Amino acid sequence: MRVEIMEMETRTPSPDDTIFVALGKDLKEGQTILMWTLHNLRGRKICICHVHQPAQTIPILGSKISISKLGDHQVRAYHENEKQMMLKTLDKYISTCARAGARAEKLYLEMDSIERGIVQIISEHGIKWLVMGAAANKSYSRRMTEPKSKTAKYVHLNAPSYCHIWFVCKGHLINTRERKLHGVDIQVDSSSLQASPCIETTHSSLRSDSVMEGHNVGPQINYTVPAYSMDRSENHGMELSVPSDVYGGLTPQSRLNLEGSIDCDISSSTGSPFSTCLNDIFEDSTSVSLARTEGSKINPELAMLQQNNEHHSYFAVASSAIEGTMKDELYDRLRQFVMEAEKARQEAYEESIRRKKAEKDVIDAVHRVKACESMLAEELRYQREIEEALARDKEEVEKVKYQLDEVMKEIKVAQDQKSILDCQIASSSKSIDKLEQEIFSTTELMKKYRNEIDELKVEHVNTLMAAEELRKKQDEETSSSSPSQFFYEFSFAEIEFATNSFDESLKIGEGHYGIVYKGLLRHTEVAIKILHPNSLQGLLEFQREVNILSKLRHPNLVTLMGVCEEEMALVYEYLPSGSLEDRLDCKDNTFPLSWQNRIRIATDICSALTFLHSSRPRVLLHGVLHPANILLDSNFVAKLKDFGICCDEFSGNSTTLNIRIVPTGPTGTFAYMDPEFLATGELTSKSDVYSFGIMLLRLLTGRPACGITKEVLCALDEGNLNDMLDPTAGDWPFVQAKQLAHLAVSCCETNSMRRPDLVSDVWRILKPMGGSSFQLGSKEFCQVPSYFICPIFQEIMQDPVVAADGFTYEARAIKGWLETCHDTSPMTNLKLPHCNWVPNHALRSTIMEWLQ
Repeated sequence: MRVEIMEMETRTPSPDDTIFVALGKDLKEGQTILMWTLHNLRGRKICICHVHQPAQTIPILGSKISISKLGDHQVRAYHENEKQMMLKTLDKYISTCARAGARAEKLYLEMDSIERGIVQIISEHGIKWLVMGAAANKSYSRRMTEPKSKTAKYVHLNAPSYCHIWFVCKGHLINTRERKLHGVDIQVDSSSLQASPCIETTHSSLRSDSVMEGHNVGPQINYTVPAYSMDRSENHGMELSVPSDVYGGLTPQSRLNLEGSIDCDISSSTGSPFSTCLNDIFEDSTSVSLARTEGSKINPELAMLQQNNEHHSYFAVASSAIEGTMKDELYDRLRQFVMEAEKARQEAYEESIRRKKAEKDVIDAVHRVKACESMLAEELRYQREIEEALARDKEEVEKVKYQLDEVMKEIKVAQDQKSILDCQIASSSKSIDKLEQEIFSTTELMKKYRNEIDELKVEHVNTLMAAEELRKKQDEETSSSSPSQFFYEFSFAEIEFATNSFDESLKIGEGHYGIVYKGLLRHTEVAIKILHPNSLQGLLEFQREVNILSKLRHPNLVTLMGVCEEEMALVYEYLPSGSLEDRLDCKDNTFPLSWQNRIRIATDICSALTFLHSSRPRVLLHGVLHPANILLDSNFVAKLKDFGICCDEFSGNSTTLNIRIVPTGPTGTFAYMDPEFLATGELTSKSDVYSFGIMLLRLLTGRPACGITKEVLCALDEGNLNDMLDPTAGDWPFVQAKQLAHLAVSCCETNSMRRPDLVSDVWRILKPMGGSSFQLGSKEFCQVPSYFICPIFQEIMQDPVVAADGFTYEARAIKGWLETCHDTSPMTNLKLPHCNWVPNHALRSTIMEWLQ
């Protein structure tokens, strides 16, 4: 017969065992679990276990984005940040253990599923003792007896059976999953099981308890059975010993029967009458009970219990007979019989102890055999690993030997090269000495040349100052003799000095005809346009602009301050706000133009075009009008530049020119050009009107020029013009916006004959809106421009100069201010960095033209 002997289940860890605690990233809940472990399992080593679950979504701008939609570097950075936070949390757990005086380590695993990660850690590390949470702290209740969280339920069901798990919630032990160890099977001779069915059943019911208790027999429980004598007044007792493990292994009903049998009083029995064959019955019963006890090799305690039960039953029968006729000799014989039975019982008990010890020795031997087999397998595996390592080491040694031979060859070659290099070093040392002498002499020459350069710089500065004085005198003579000369001749040295030798960082534009630099010329910021000398169009452009701008002055035309013929350079006034194109596109994050500024810019453009078209005797046409050719000063005053076509060959009322031109502005300027001009090559003043209409639509809507006319026309027909207006310009006055939209659409008519006239139609509408200071067609003016007025004298300046505070004053006014012991600015009241000033020739020329 095969009987399974279970190993003893250990429910309490030894002091040498390591307690693993599974904690999450919630520090507050993890601390409650850890404090429960430190309080209830103190004195043992702690290992913090954590399963790190990388995030699948990343929070960006208030929403969560899947990692599949983000770049690898962003996902890696976020996961690395998560990992660092996880490690910091584990360090805090370690610190808590250290403060509690417990040794602690940490163990973590990265996995998408936390519950599967915990089971994997238990399996890989053979964890026997584990503490983990049963549910979140907020889910705790006093009635909780089972784990509630999905993770705890999964671990409870799928963790290896050898792992003992405590489930804790909010500092309370909720549930314990006991560990289960596998047993060992041994063979038992079935011939030894000759007991009665009753004894076999009792044996089967008691086997598990006796084995699981570690085969230890507890203390005996002594029961006293009182004896009765007819002739004696005192009672004599006899003790009947029953092992406590046998008593504890019985069912309640069996235990009740056993107690009733043991506690019964012989003197109280009133059973069957006494028989003369009592002694024979006693002897036969005792022999049967002992035979059963000796025959039971599986459970001696059960046989002994059966024997005791039989003895007590016989005592009850004997008591009824003794009550009537029992004699003293019979009592003595009975006492002797009981003593012999007790001795037999003791021998049977000792025999059961020996058998238990033998069974335990068998189990220990089986365990040692298994351990030896495991050690042998481990030794064989270790031997194979050593053999494989030796084979690898042998291959590595062969490889290293081969590499050593190669290195020796290289060393030999290197030694040969070293000898050659030593020779070269020796010769180089001689050359170095020679070069050092030459460097010393060169240094002396450099010092000498530096001194000469310094002297030349001083002479250069003096020459420039003298030249400035001569130019001032020349300006005074020129202004007295020929007041219509508005520009100066600059030398190439001045142009080069102003642009810092044409530094690329000062480049502010580049066109078809040349490059534009920002420079500081005679203490004034200027824009210097360098034309390509090898380009015929560049030469024509230079001559055309010099001829036109040298004779023209208007507040809405870019002022030509001077020229440099040897470099083909044109010097203009510098307008800091850039082009209208850049401002409409909000380049460099500039603020959008307000609707008031846009209307004023349209008025300025109309004023400039009207001035050009009314020029006599030569009619002037711009020809390439688009936002990139319109510049804005600091007050957003618009000024035209880059005159593409000039009808200076015609006189009288002729305003038509047959010519083919190519726009020199940025890509997309064809949208601003007259369709009739593109089809026929015939350029008229109405061509500039068409371009002006497109720009006016751009100022209204802020949209690209291509197809803008049709969009605005449809909006006007459908009555949704508000949707077309540029919202960045502010709240447009709808009446004026609608009036400007109709005006712009009429300027963009395909038939030039249907386009409005600038003076009689366009200017009549724009003048009340833009508030221009000039009256077209008349030399009178309504008001003086504010920048013509001296801040001190409050009158039009005759000789404007720029002071150190950046403001322009009349020369006599600022001179008198400084001579009266003032060292602060008249405008800001801040201390001036110096008391010098420079002439503002551009403003002086503009004022002179305006006064004329």
